[in-house]
Amino acid sequence: MCPFSFEELKSIDRDQLGDWVPLELYRAIRLIGMYQGLPMKGKGTTVTVGKIIGESLPVESIEEALKMFKDLKIGIPTLLEQRENALRVKVDDCFCKGLQHKKGHMVCDLEGAILAGAVSKVLDKKASSKEIKCNVNGDGYCEYEVLIPR
Repeated sequence: MCPFSFEELKSIDRDQLGDWVPLELYRAIRLIGMYQGLPMKGKGTTVTVGKIIGESLPVESIEEALKMFKDLKIGIPTLLEQRENALRVKVDDCFCKGLQHKKGHMVCDLEGAILAGAVSKVLDKKASSKEIKCNVNGDGYCEYEVLIPR
């Protein structure tokens, strides 16, 4: 169990630098440190980390999870489809928007895993996510399919 709760992480006491870090730093951690520095482009790590983060979010419904996704500035989610065993979510303004297109590269698995973790928590079922569109791949937005076992 993590020694820090999501609520504890919101306690920020930086008088001079405030509560935000540049998107470039986040991108560097994700796309240089994890994507390039870990085996399988970091996918095993990002999926595990993302699910744990998502499960720690203070949400009790799919709507709250989508709102939290936006509030945390992960991206602007739109629920495209909801079925008994799956959700399809479009995410505009994802962290990767504006990066050079690299055909065949899907880089937002952490963000999808956060979404899957939140869905797991809300539904009390193990959910997983699959990134099916990505800005970096040349798509106009990122999109995920969140699979929910019956």
